[in-house]
Amino acid sequence: MNELLLTDEERDRAGARLVALLDSYERGLAKSEILPAPDRDALSSLLATPMPEHGVGVDGLFDAWESTILPNSTTVAHPRFLAYVLGPPNGIAPYAEAMAAAINQNCNFWQLSPAASVVERSVLEWLASVVGFPSGAMGILTGGGSLATLQALATAMHDRVPDFHATGLQRDAAPLVVYTSVEAHRSVDKAAAVLGIGLDNVRHIATDPLHRMDVHALRAAVEEDRAAGLRPWCVVGTCGTVSTGSVDPLDEIADLCAAEDLWLHVDGAYGALFLLSEEMRGLMGGCARADSITLDPHKLLYAPLEAGCLLVRDDAKLRAAFAFDSSYLTVAEDPLMTDYMDYGLQLSRNFKAFKVWSALQTFGVSAFRDANARTLALARRLGDGIEATPGLTLLAPVTLTAVCFALDGASDDEHSALLERLIAENVALLGPVVVAGRRGIRACVTNHRTSEADIDLVLRRLRQAVSRRPRRAAVAGEGPGGGTAATPEHNPV
Repeated sequence: MNELLLTDEERDRAGARLVALLDSYERGLAKSEILPAPDRDALSSLLATPMPEHGVGVDGLFDAWESTILPNSTTVAHPRFLAYVLGPPNGIAPYAEAMAAAINQNCNFWQLSPAASVVERSVLEWLASVVGFPSGAMGILTGGGSLATLQALATAMHDRVPDFHATGLQRDAAPLVVYTSVEAHRSVDKAAAVLGIGLDNVRHIATDPLHRMDVHALRAAVEEDRAAGLRPWCVVGTCGTVSTGSVDPLDEIADLCAAEDLWLHVDGAYGALFLLSEEMRGLMGGCARADSITLDPHKLLYAPLEAGCLLVRDDAKLRAAFAFDSSYLTVAEDPLMTDYMDYGLQLSRNFKAFKVWSALQTFGVSAFRDANARTLALARRLGDGIEATPGLTLLAPVTLTAVCFALDGASDDEHSALLERLIAENVALLGPVVVAGRRGIRACVTNHRTSEADIDLVLRRLRQAVSRRPRRAAVAGEGPGGGTAATPEHNPV
């Protein structure tokens, strides 16, 4: 007997309970609580209870899942979970994850994971084709966009800094400078800090009225730094900022990078996979000119966490940054296989590509294209509804699926109260946002389960909130939507 294996009877029982649990969860999503109040006593008990000397068995484990874990988990798959750029898993995902766990491939060098090596290569080549990268591009699946951006900047440093492998930044040389916008994701700052570039050498470039990086300001910053004896080296453009969904003018930035010999990385974790929709190619076509790009299959391909991706235009540059010799990991090269330990930070890696590949095989590319087009249409529907509602003001254009708005003249407390009311009534989970210094509310439609009925419900509730607010006299000089704090007689909505 092996104490770490299930008996035939236990396997049958575990399988039956798992299928029943997945089915019940799926069928109950629409009526479930989006953000259940944590049962603090149950969670405290979970923390305080020591690991059992003798296990509780299959039924005991499933009972714990159903009584404690599920009731205290955010329902990310609820159709009105709209607060974050986080899509719900697709339908095949739990089964793909189970299979990947069963075979437990270590995706570092191909002898340990031959099929996985080819599957990941297949996924990466398809993603590169979506972006418009040439056939010589290469990449690696990562834990998420932040790791992908970190590895992109590391690749750029190895490519642009002579002898970086040997000396790193421990030498007498002018500081490197990286440029990004004030709307960029914090992962750019974090990567600069981790890699030793230093936050003092990150330039946060101002944005234009559409919240896109101002290329004139970028050019001026590069010229100023060169004149000061610094080393401009890399620009990080954004294809879908987290706050507003704005897309930097990537073609213009690419022109500047080419003229100034700067590495161009595009953070497309949120938006780049909208390239599946033909209507977005005019806006995002500049992605194809980047030296590297971050993508997130766990967003717009609806893979379960974690599944990020880094693509680099030149295979050799990515490999040069991360390939190291290890005699005990040596195996004959095979043109069909890839040793992913030579393309990223990790040695031990799980089979992230399997859930992405399995979903594409199950549903086909067109299903993801249609789902993403639907989220774009739903965001426009929400934005149009807000614009048509007196008392609500859009804070930014609806470029992708982020919809930022404010109650006219409302205080921060009123906006917070409305967010709390929406979740208390299980209407929707929305989030706070600050756009150009003004606080408001943000919905982000990255949920393939969301429908027109869900958007219309949110709009109805927002209109009810507006109708309950006392009318206020216009303040001289205040534009549409105001921005002046609410007067004391305003009741929280």
